[in-house]
Amino acid sequence: MDIITQLESTRDLTLQYFDLGEADLARIYAPGKWSVRFILHHLADAETVLNDRIRRTISEPKQVLLVFDQDAWANGLDYSRLPLDISRGIYEATRAGLIYLAREHYERSGHLEFIHSETGVRTLKDEFDKVAAHNEEHLAQIEASLSEREIKT
Repeated sequence: MDIITQLESTRDLTLQYFDLGEADLARIYAPGKWSVRFILHHLADAETVLNDRIRRTISEPKQVLLVFDQDAWANGLDYSRLPLDISRGIYEATRAGLIYLAREHYERSGHLEFIHSETGVRTLKDEFDKVAAHNEEHLAQIEASLSEREIKT
């Protein structure tokens, strides 16, 4: 599957979950893990961080770009109170921008590098791939959370 297809398919699946009811948004896939609501907020925030890295790498290659602390964002932005519609809008708009940039730069500029503050040298192509893989990972967690619903009813 090419990167554009991955970005579009994960976007389409993710956007459906923003419309879940409150009971499903509160579900977790394992004890001590984030709820579906928190995962959706996190996806919106992660998209903004990854989008920033991609845009910086295209515009200013070789920069040192910092890791982000997902738990600090969840606490600082108070995911329990943050309106889900806001995160949906952020996710949808950011993903549209990422798809555009992937079409323009994945093959042509994929070799451009940045330095991740924890993992070292990464390429633009690596970061686009991370966007899709990260979203797929969290979709699996959401699906696991919701499959618990089916078992318990």
